[in-house]
Amino acid sequence: MHIHYLSQNNSVLNHFLAQIRDVNVQKDTMRFRKNIERIGEIMAYEISKTLEYTPVSITTPLGKKETEFVKKPVVVCSILRAGLTLHNGLLNFFDDADSGFVSAYRYHPNNDDEFIIQTQYQAVPNLTGKTLLLADPMLATGLSLEAVFKNLMATNKSEEIHIAVVIAAPEGIAHLQQTLPDNVHLWVADKDEYLNSHKYIVPGLGDAGDLAYGERL
Repeated sequence: MHIHYLSQNNSVLNHFLAQIRDVNVQKDTMRFRKNIERIGEIMAYEISKTLEYTPVSITTPLGKKETEFVKKPVVVCSILRAGLTLHNGLLNFFDDADSGFVSAYRYHPNNDDEFIIQTQYQAVPNLTGKTLLLADPMLATGLSLEAVFKNLMATNKSEEIHIAVVIAAPEGIAHLQQTLPDNVHLWVADKDEYLNSHKYIVPGLGDAGDLAYGERL
């Protein structure tokens, strides 16, 4: 798997990352959603540099201009519900892309820290011959992304796959390296220190879905 860390060089990305983490700022849900969306836009731009392009000729009011367009159609797919704001950021740049949505959540059968991943909803277009951008803000254990990836690839054969995450734990990165194909690209806005006993990312930011859309029952 190819891993790309985006926060290693100073940029405005680090400003947005700081705000989504800050307990005094993240309470503003609209700003939290907007900052995740901005991070998605930055990630979309960085991903776009690695895609394959094809030459095209366009007509301007004064003549012709040779340029290049992204060669393969793009599909942006997000894991509900936390992935929606990141999805919007990616879609702002790949604005002619199709969209897909998948649900995945931690199910605790014994009401303790042990859990399994449940996937119950999937609405995804045909991925054959297309570039898949899979969005999930938090990469903790990697089990959710693994489950979603395998479900998608069971019925679709995307030629190029990019996974975009905002914050990742080392354990989740290692798990995806062991379970996903070598040709997958993992884009990480920021890498954190470890998972705690509840499998939450430390220092992390909390629950991205709750911060964006309110606490669940």
